[in-house]
Amino acid sequence: MAFENDWFVEFRISDTTFLSIADTSRATIRDVRGEGVTLTWRVANLVRAREALGERGVAISPIKTRWQAQVCYFHDPEGHRIELWSENT
Repeated sequence: MAFENDWFVEFRISDTTFLSIADTSRATIRDVRGEGVTLTWRVANLVRAREALGERGVAISPIKTRWQAQVCYFHDPEGHRIELWSENT
């Protein structure tokens, strides 16, 4: 386990892969009508990842700071939220 509190747990799958589970009632960003999952990827260059998705026509949120990280969000065709994040530098 990489991190845990009373509403969020993060498991380290490998050196670069994590699986996080959160209580949606406590999360700051809502999931897909409370019925879906949020997939989260840590990326080396969040600005470039966001630009690449935008160039492909993906609607993606502005970059924001949350939990001492830079994050942005988009949704898959079924409405599941996808989060990209990188550490603040």
